[in-house]
Amino acid sequence: MPATTTDSPVLATDSASPHAPTLDIVVPVYNEACDLEPCIRRLHRFISHDLPLTARITIADNASTDDTWQIASALAAELSTVHAIHLDTKGRGRALHAAWGASDATVLAYMDVDLSTDLAALLPLVAPLLSGHSDLAIGTRLTHSARVVRGPKRELVSRVYNTFLHATLRTRFSDAQCGFKAIRRDRAQLLLPLVEDNEWFFDTELLVLAERSGLRIHEVPVDWTDDPDSRVDVVATAIADLKGVARLGCGLAAGRIPLAAVAVHARRPLPASGATRQVLRFASIGLASTALYLLLYVGLRSAMPAIAANGIALLLSAVANTAANRRLTFGVVTPSGALRHHLQALVVFAVALGMTSGALGLLRLAAPRPSPLLEVATLIAANLGATAVRFVLLRGWVFKPDSQEPHRS
Repeated sequence: MPATTTDSPVLATDSASPHAPTLDIVVPVYNEACDLEPCIRRLHRFISHDLPLTARITIADNASTDDTWQIASALAAELSTVHAIHLDTKGRGRALHAAWGASDATVLAYMDVDLSTDLAALLPLVAPLLSGHSDLAIGTRLTHSARVVRGPKRELVSRVYNTFLHATLRTRFSDAQCGFKAIRRDRAQLLLPLVEDNEWFFDTELLVLAERSGLRIHEVPVDWTDDPDSRVDVVATAIADLKGVARLGCGLAAGRIPLAAVAVHARRPLPASGATRQVLRFASIGLASTALYLLLYVGLRSAMPAIAANGIALLLSAVANTAANRRLTFGVVTPSGALRHHLQALVVFAVALGMTSGALGLLRLAAPRPSPLLEVATLIAANLGATAVRFVLLRGWVFKPDSQEPHRS
């Protein structure tokens, strides 16, 4: 196919293969006329002889100004498992958006054209995605079992950047920008529309959104030899990454990114750390509402029977508890849906009322004239059980991700 340039990616070969490959390896390139052919031939030999999967190599030309596109087109014409696309605008993230978005493979991967990562890590990278164990997989250069050859400056920059991500965005993956990643195509279809960056921050944004959606990220320690001829502008990239972190952090805090929809479609639970934070916030609000409940109960008890005082105190404290949990624990930040949430929470309240009232009834059977101290102690014990039930019902029914309004992660 003749080389043409449009705003959309242009295939250098016919992509309408009757059988989609299991793996599509995208290699983004920009002005790589010198290294492109030997590296692609080496990768082609590997997938042909050493990889027990059907695989395609997709060269994604990022608006090169040298002979990169001509070489990519020639390779695609010669080698049946090599395809090439050309984009008129530069950007690694833009190239991956285009190539992954158009691919029909089961698993989508990408690697740097210099093949800095030992190709022996490719099968361990892809296998957990094919088995369904994980949703994304990344190579990591920052674990003890990785073997890395690169200068101290790049090593320091990489470690500082990932430590910064851990501190600001609470990430748990170890290496955001290793040029060796893979994702299941169905997960990519969910995440790619949410990723705004088209440059180097693309990797980080994709991983953060995946992690916040509850997707499972598999890490593979790699043998990595840094390319001394790398053209990445470290300072400019660092500034762009800082802007990306600020934008992404604000979007997550404001609840503008619909991560709940990704989690629901992917059928993954919330991340463990997210659940832990919810439990801690719920417990703190629970302590405050329990104190409010006891104050109301003691104040009302002198004017009415214990059952009535318990019901009114529990109702008022439950309304305050629902309002606080709605915003602080489950991150619902819009007023829409509030009435429905409170009505559903009243059903949860009825369950809690039944538990505490039942505890009082059992106490009266065991001790017809209990002391006020024993009454309070019984109610505290009953409320602990009712609190656990409330959390499960609020999280799994009232505020579950597929039914709630926009929320904060």
